[in-house]
Amino acid sequence: MESAMNGIGALTDSAGHLAGRPLEEWNAAYEKVENYFHALRVRNKALLGQLVLRVLERAAHRAPVEPERSATQLAAEEMDHIVIEWFAEVLQEPPANADQMLSTRGRLALLLADMPGRWQEQFLRPGPWPKEFISAMRETYLRAGPDFQLSKMTPRPFDLGPITTLTNLGKLPYLKMVLAWTLFALLLVVIFIITH
Repeated sequence: MESAMNGIGALTDSAGHLAGRPLEEWNAAYEKVENYFHALRVRNKALLGQLVLRVLERAAHRAPVEPERSATQLAAEEMDHIVIEWFAEVLQEPPANADQMLSTRGRLALLLADMPGRWQEQFLRPGPWPKEFISAMRETYLRAGPDFQLSKMTPRPFDLGPITTLTNLGKLPYLKMVLAWTLFALLLVVIFIITH
């Protein structure tokens, strides 16, 4: 953790800015990254702080080169990159597949393998990892869902059901309905007149 803090500290200038950005912006980025790791159920405070600082350090190195992006955007992208790279290593997925599907299924595998309860200290740590952890992650990754395939659907005509038969009968059903409601309304008027 100390090396991450030293790396970020080197980017701080005398005006209280970090990598050319105000500290408030970095505080917001810190909070977003911390909330993301909380959502993954990382509860160990020391590990959580270390992971957040690692993400912010990578974002801080990109910040001077990309002034149009906020610190929160940079931190979110770096957080995704770090997590996806780690999933690709642990799950032995080729880098070409390191996309949102890997991220989504990898996070689901983390929860199904009970990473927060059993292997929290392994999260985002470089290998080698315990064999039980690797086998649990790979097994749950495969169960996390099949690869999606594109399918082609041919359009079919709509079946509107009995409503089509009512409209094909002409005006006769509507005439009966109007006549019935008119008689009912007249009955109510007659009852009102008799009772008052």
